[in-house]
Amino acid sequence: MNVSLFIPCFIDQMTPQVGLAVARVLEHLGHTVEFREGQTCCGQPSFNSGYWDEAKQLAVRAIALFDGADAIVGPSGSCVAMMRVFYPELLAGTPHETAALDLAARTFEFGEFLVDKLGVTDIGARFPHTVTYHDGCHGLRELRIKEAPRTLLSHVRDLELVECDEVESCCGFGGLFSVKFPMISAAMAEVKGGSLARTSADYIVSSDPSCQLQLDGWLARNGKSCRTIHLAEVLATACE
Repeated sequence: MNVSLFIPCFIDQMTPQVGLAVARVLEHLGHTVEFREGQTCCGQPSFNSGYWDEAKQLAVRAIALFDGADAIVGPSGSCVAMMRVFYPELLAGTPHETAALDLAARTFEFGEFLVDKLGVTDIGARFPHTVTYHDGCHGLRELRIKEAPRTLLSHVRDLELVECDEVESCCGFGGLFSVKFPMISAAMAEVKGGSLARTSADYIVSSDPSCQLQLDGWLARNGKSCRTIHLAEVLATACE
């Protein structure tokens, strides 16, 4: 399959190794990977702030950019949800509605794509560590993804997965939410970060880089030794 990478802003600017890991895994599985230059923000900050006209412009641009792609795969539940769930809502009743629905049908979160689209559960990865998994809210609540990443982790050699006691709680990032309501955001990070830390895991695995940013900040401020790692980086150990 020809796979077009959708690389969100956080990955482009702060964690480019995640995008590279996604490409390595997909190529390891025998697929052709492309990156279409000219990608921009998916428009989620504008959409969440009520600037729908600006968000529509970015949605229409993304539809044109990914025209003809067999599958669009992104390593961020948050931004994939914007394209798959909210583009059709944003462009409903416009000349772009059908194209938005077509794009949504071809857009997948990375772990979901491997398990549900390709039927792949074992990449051949090895990661000799104890890990716990953090579900990003958009991936869990908008895309309904919960089992796919855990299935993939269950097949990683020498990896032990330990669930925390606040498994479906939000980390408090929420994009602009953490900027507008920093005290509430910090309190939520305290709850989720504390729950994850109590597992004594070596790493916190997530499929959303923005959540990783929030959690790594909390872990560092509280002197915790564990750090976050993206699911794609764990699976990319199969390519070493």
